[in-house]
Amino acid sequence: MYYVNHEQIEERLAIIPSLAEAAERIGALWQEESPDQILALAQERLLHLAVELVTDVGSLLIDGFLMRDASSYEDIIDILRVEGVFGERQFEPLYELVKLRKPLVQEYVTLKRDSLHPLVRQLPGILQPFGESVKAFIAKELA
Repeated sequence: MYYVNHEQIEERLAIIPSLAEAAERIGALWQEESPDQILALAQERLLHLAVELVTDVGSLLIDGFLMRDASSYEDIIDILRVEGVFGERQFEPLYELVKLRKPLVQEYVTLKRDSLHPLVRQLPGILQPFGESVKAFIAKELA
C-alpha cells in the first residue's frame, strides 16, 4: 500500500498558476537593453520557487510510491522520467530547470543579472504540463 501525501502535493501544484503568471509578467516587462535590478531578482526567485516546487513534488512522489532514493536534485527528475511520471519531452526542460538550483542558492553573488533567463518565458509551458502529468500519474497508480 502506498502512502502519497496528496495534501502536500496539491499545495505545491496549486501555486503553478501564480508562477506561470509571474513568468509571463517578468518576460513582458524585461528590457534587454536596460535590465531592471528588481526584475532580475524577481526572476531569480521565480526560478528558485519553480525548482523547489518540482523537486518537492518529485520527492513526495518518490517517497509515496517507494521509488529508488534520489542522489541529487537532477536524479529526482531522472527517477520521475524512468517511473513514467512524465515522458522524454518533458524531461529535458525540467532537468535544465533543476540544474539551476545550485547557482541560484549557492552562487547568487556571482550570478549574471543582465539578461532574462530563457527558462523564464518557458516556465508556463514547463510547469503546467508537469502538474497535469503528476496528477495523471497519481490517478493511474492509485486506480
